[in-house]
Amino acid sequence: MNRTSIPATHPALSTRAAVTLAAVAVAAFHLAYTVSGLNFLIAVFLACLFTLSRLGTGRRAFYFGLAIGLAVYGPHLSFFWKIFGGGAIALWAVLTLWIALFVALTRVLRMRLGPIWAAVLAPVLWTGLEYFRSELYYLRFSWLNVGYAFADSPQLFVLAGLGVYGIGFELMGAASLVSVLPRRTAVILGVVLLAAFGIGTNLPARKSAAVALPASTVRVAGMQMEWPGVLEVEQELTRLHVAHPEAELVVLSEYTFDGPLPSRINAWCRRHALHLIAGGKDFVDGERYFNTAYVVGPGGEVLFQQAKAVPIQFFKDGLPAREQEVWNSPWGKIGLAICYDLSYTRVIDRLAERGAQALIVPTMDAAEWGEYQHRLHGRVAPMRAAEYGLPVFRVASSGISQLVNAHGDVEASAPFPGENATLAGPLRLGKAGLVPIDRWVAPQSAALTGFLALSLAVPALWRPRRWPTWKKNLPADIVAL
Repeated sequence: MNRTSIPATHPALSTRAAVTLAAVAVAAFHLAYTVSGLNFLIAVFLACLFTLSRLGTGRRAFYFGLAIGLAVYGPHLSFFWKIFGGGAIALWAVLTLWIALFVALTRVLRMRLGPIWAAVLAPVLWTGLEYFRSELYYLRFSWLNVGYAFADSPQLFVLAGLGVYGIGFELMGAASLVSVLPRRTAVILGVVLLAAFGIGTNLPARKSAAVALPASTVRVAGMQMEWPGVLEVEQELTRLHVAHPEAELVVLSEYTFDGPLPSRINAWCRRHALHLIAGGKDFVDGERYFNTAYVVGPGGEVLFQQAKAVPIQFFKDGLPAREQEVWNSPWGKIGLAICYDLSYTRVIDRLAERGAQALIVPTMDAAEWGEYQHRLHGRVAPMRAAEYGLPVFRVASSGISQLVNAHGDVEASAPFPGENATLAGPLRLGKAGLVPIDRWVAPQSAALTGFLALSLAVPALWRPRRWPTWKKNLPADIVAL
């Protein structure tokens, strides 16, 4: 990255201005994620990142991006320390890298192509980096991306017809284009757009009319239990059945059992003529296994099973699923996503493409990870429901369990830590889920971002000034070529 001066129409930022922008970016991000009704401020965070591309050197742009990344991700992911110990520092650093790359690469675009083209390409660059870090490499981790800020405003996904990456693309596009306008115009237009966006994200959520239940409705019930014994599970299932006798399908969490479903549980389903979904292990040999959600029918037999598609990195969490299918239940096609799977659009896309009409998500979040980890994880289900138009029933080991309708509204929940807490209600299966259009935009943005990064980096590696160190030793006729 060179030190070419910023064009005079957009002069380089002073240190004071850069520090102010960084502070505003961090404050906007935290407010968007922690204060109900202020999620629209995530647009301010994006505008600040783009404006920081006016820093005088690439190195400063990169370092400011690192500092912002650590300040926004570190506090929200402090529970990493409880899980990984000192390794959390490395994981925080990996996440901050993507913001640093965005600011630094956007600065190079500004230098090479000018501010207008930088503004046009900024949403592509942002979406490409966000999609790569969320979906495409070994340390993929999708939490805290821009779209997740709107889990409390699911109507945004419904009205816009976009998913999490499309929301980020649109907001970065608006923020960057406003940022290159003359200062007074940018301030006025930015305030107007931000106010309109804030009003839109705080409109009342669409309520579903549920007086007359449609034919494709299954009454579900779930219970939170963390590392229970077999006898405890049997006893609590009976208590759940007594509390919710109307339930036709009972769901327990991921890793309810440390192996295949015990015969006592199959017998319980047969005795009560109920369907059950519960997590266990499908062993390949003495050590290796698939983290599996089992479906047991009212006759006590296993009707269907689905392994976890994306085991958690650095955990003993089984082998990745060989394939993904949907369960052709008596009520319609139901997709099973195990815990972390719900965080990945590539996993849920496949279920939607196979005709899933609802998602059931057995989840294991350890109570010792803390309440904030559970609340952050609880953002995923409402957002996924609104993205795909699919109802979601998510039962976690220690909270926060949720029954979410196809519009993203949470109709029932169980709290953290909530040992043996229950939730129940109707899971309404409608049409198959639709894959949002940004599932095409995001991969293309990732590919274009890779191309841009290489095309910007390679010329810097082969600058003419490097030639004389070896050119002078070549024969004259070759140098003439």
